Amino acid sequence: MSNRAYLSLWFKDFRETAMIEQFQELLETVPLTASQPQFASLVVRAIGPDEAPLVERDLRAAAFDAPRVTELASEYAHADCSYEVEAFWDLWTYDAVRDRWEQGPMKLEILCLGELYDDGAFRELGHCWINAGFEHLFTGHAGLLGGAAAEIGSPEPAEAGFLERMRRPGGMADYRQKTQENIRKLVGWATDIERVVGVDRWRLWSEGEENFEARLDSILAER
Repeated sequence: MSNRAYLSLWFKDFRETAMIEQFQELLETVPLTASQPQFASLVVRAIGPDEAPLVERDLRAAAFDAPRVTELASEYAHADCSYEVEAFWDLWTYDAVRDRWEQGPMKLEILCLGELYDDGAFRELGHCWINAGFEHLFTGHAGLLGGAAAEIGSPEPAEAGFLERMRRPGGMADYRQKTQENIRKLVGWATDIERVVGVDRWRLWSEGEENFEARLDSILAER
């Protein structure tokens, strides 16, 4: 299973009476893809992630914007609840079949955790945290970017083909540029949230990188 990249956010004032409002402010910053400019689903849970959902709604049949989503969630504005929203944003990916770069919709998962939910899981994960997509969309494959090249003894055929494409004239330059654009979009979104919602702190992290933020910084610094 591919590693994922995350953005965790802790808010300055996240009382039970204000958390739905702050969640709406966060949702209003989401850079939704033009091809699917609405939220796709909402799940509300109580107590912990193993509990059956209180609400599970597919929102794709109607144009649900941030106020409409949080209106649904507001009935369950309790400190022991969580709110999970799915949406799509545009990132660059390499299509090996077409042998070209494409910018298109990729799934986002946005979660808001009440402070009593899952025994206070917000302390580690954040009041809100975002599953931004596959880690390699921001770090690249095989350590080719950011000065972390991996030793690949006998790569799989698909990976060998990808490495060969990167050796073409301009291949690495395109790869670096598209990955940097994805990073800037993620970091820029985090900055927008900080400005709009009133964030105490935020952290970018991933399942595969010990210091994800440092890796992103090193890739952005490359020319």
